[in-house]
Amino acid sequence: MNLYDDTCFESSKLITNKYSTSFSKGINAFDERFRYPIYGIYGFVRYADEIVDTFHGHDQHQLINDFKADAFKAIEQKISLNPVLQSFQLVVNKYHINLELIEAFLRSMEMDLDKKSFDKDEYEAYIYGSAEVIGLMCLRVFCVGDDDLYNRLKSPAQKLGSALQKINFLRDIKADLHERGRIYFPGVDFNHFTDAEKLQIEIDIKKDLKEGFKGIKDLPEGARLGVYIAYMYYGELLKKIIKTPARIIMLQRIRITDTNKTMLYLKAISKHKLGLI
Repeated sequence: MNLYDDTCFESSKLITNKYSTSFSKGINAFDERFRYPIYGIYGFVRYADEIVDTFHGHDQHQLINDFKADAFKAIEQKISLNPVLQSFQLVVNKYHINLELIEAFLRSMEMDLDKKSFDKDEYEAYIYGSAEVIGLMCLRVFCVGDDDLYNRLKSPAQKLGSALQKINFLRDIKADLHERGRIYFPGVDFNHFTDAEKLQIEIDIKKDLKEGFKGIKDLPEGARLGVYIAYMYYGELLKKIIKTPARIIMLQRIRITDTNKTMLYLKAISKHKLGLI
């Protein structure tokens, strides 16, 4: 079983590396004991997201329903022939991840199939399920059974996940609107998106980022640097978005260059070695 399990985790690692160089660098900064579990979580959420975002021309409702059923079956039986689900169920069962978090995540994925615009309550529910619960799954891994630490860091973890998701929304407005027909931010008309509306979203994100950062400093040593690197990347992305007018945000996806990512990575390592985080 060890060989099979390692192969499954390596599959989730490959998925992570293929889909996100930023998250891959962050995971590489984790203590080795945390890497496979985080790859296992990322592979699961990445493939669920892939079903609702790119598998057009197929019955996406049936695919996500099957994926959900297979996931919970794998968790219950503690085995799956699907490498992504095998690595995920190993993490869920070892770290006692609450099944409600998984349910909430999959509900948000289902919303992507049926919802094209969101009111305030739907928006908050979507953010919780698509981002905050992922932070909580990872936090379960980092806390390694320490419930007191988990409960203390739960709110900051949710705020950080929320901030990163909202930054993604701003970055991906063009694709979400024109390719998927989705409008996540409630009460915003993206046919007439203004700098004032963009500013209000940015203020909300900065508040979440600030609250999220408070938790990073209290994470276990082996997890702190990797999460801080993700915080740095997204903080830099937000700075670029803030400098970009609303009309340009609607036309192009804002990115951080690989050179800039490398500089941020080295800066984060330096601050960590100096004990500043």
